[in-house]
Amino acid sequence: MSIDKNTTFLIIGLGLIGGSYARTLSSQGYTVYAITKEQADIDYAKDWGIIKDGTTNPESELVSLADIVVFSLYPNALTDWVRSYQHMFKSGVLITDVTGVKSSIVPSVQKILRPDAEFIAAHPMAGREVSGVQNSDSAIFKGANYIVTPTEKNTPEAIETCKHLGELLGFKRISCLDIYEHDRIIGFLSQLTHCIAISLMTSNNSEHMEDYTGDSFRDLTRIARINEVMWSELFLLNREILIEQIDMFSEELERLKGYLQTENRDALMDMMRLSTQRRALFDKK
Repeated sequence: MSIDKNTTFLIIGLGLIGGSYARTLSSQGYTVYAITKEQADIDYAKDWGIIKDGTTNPESELVSLADIVVFSLYPNALTDWVRSYQHMFKSGVLITDVTGVKSSIVPSVQKILRPDAEFIAAHPMAGREVSGVQNSDSAIFKGANYIVTPTEKNTPEAIETCKHLGELLGFKRISCLDIYEHDRIIGFLSQLTHCIAISLMTSNNSEHMEDYTGDSFRDLTRIARINEVMWSELFLLNREILIEQIDMFSEELERLKGYLQTENRDALMDMMRLSTQRRALFDKK
């Protein structure tokens, strides 16, 4: 299917990312419905024009109105939802998601999904250290990356529609990765960085550190303000890859430590130069 102005969207999970999807699509004139746990979030989203209508009832008729369903749920909750309520989908519905792991989720969902529905997974590489639809904002997608993760069960039409959705949302770069390569890359770029930030914040118990810190520490630990329920689930679902990445990082930190122990300034500077060169590639244009 393709997306046009008659396309109806359903967002399941109206938090920061789901709310930002809804806000962006509604602002472009699309009909957007939502299902989420808290009625207060539905009321807020309706009052602010983020959605046309919504409910806390997963068996609402709103499910059967949707041409495209976006799951903004924790990974295991996504699978459970599909298993329990997919009978409500209209025939031909396209399903996508925002979850941060794929290889442990996508095959399971595709296996249990009705044959007249299609699940094409995606990962918006965007977010903030706040939560809830009240903090939703279209701006979080600007300049960000969007990864589509097809499998052999996906049609070319669904892949192109998912890419088009990324364009509508305003992502700067849209890429395709298979689900296993996605998890390897995200294990390094996202999950390891969160592990480092968490470990920094828990490695020193000195009091009143916040009175003396500079911007470098604040920047490095920004993501340490973390949703422990979601991120512990993501870590465990990708644990083998994440452990490999932690080992690689630990080896590199030990190498730097060795240069300090041997007072090898030349090696330290070589390592710093390489770091500077590689970091320059990540600067947003």
